[in-house]
Amino acid sequence: MQLALLFIIPFLGTVLGSAAIYLFPGGLGKRSEKLIVGFAAGVMMAASVWSLLLPAIDDSSYYTAAAGFAAGIAFLLIIDSVMPHLHIGSDKSEGRKGTGLGKSALLMLAVTIHNIPEGMAVGAGASQLISDSSSFASALALSLGIALQNFPEGMVVSFPLYKEGKSKGKAFLQGVLSGSVEPAGAVIAFFLVSALSGAFLPFFLSFAAGAMIYVVVEELIPESSEGEHSNIGTIGVASGFIVMMLLDGIFG
Repeated sequence: MQLALLFIIPFLGTVLGSAAIYLFPGGLGKRSEKLIVGFAAGVMMAASVWSLLLPAIDDSSYYTAAAGFAAGIAFLLIIDSVMPHLHIGSDKSEGRKGTGLGKSALLMLAVTIHNIPEGMAVGAGASQLISDSSSFASALALSLGIALQNFPEGMVVSFPLYKEGKSKGKAFLQGVLSGSVEPAGAVIAFFLVSALSGAFLPFFLSFAAGAMIYVVVEELIPESSEGEHSNIGTIGVASGFIVMMLLDGIFG
């Protein structure tokens, strides 16, 4: 029951964020978009440090954490280079060319790339329960933090699709589907770490941290700071970082 809760909470964040299309059919302003994307970046940064890297260092060494972190960066770099996708606010796709995919599909693939490390982080965090049942509170803090940043992410997916001419129902559904990879990634990461050995847990925790930081630096921070009013994105980053830090302090 505890594991199911940890895996489902982040996905619910995406569902609720996508459902915002029914409350704000006119969409969000540029400032609001910068704020929520920055908030998501801040949450992911803080989660990477307090919920993943520091526990990895405490359980092993700085060398293991550094190796896992570098491997996570490299993993996302490869996926980002191979998988076709489109950044929000851009008309130029990245990754493999000549796929014939439409803008909506490319946008969903971009969000899928975001969600891979988030699912891995939740699964790796939950795997700590195998050796330490008292770590549920810490794993719950991470799960809640990912859900918080998934809420604006769901909005960022559904609103552009609606503006492109999709119905509210289709925009909502595609926003929800963009987050479906997270529970799957969490389950895979959990059983992978469990099947290997508890000794590999610090490496996988820092691996997930590296993958999440790659997404923050490569996509979220540039999106929150481009153009005018970049200070709004900075406020969002700081707010998300503080909220996640407090969550980890309260539950961790």
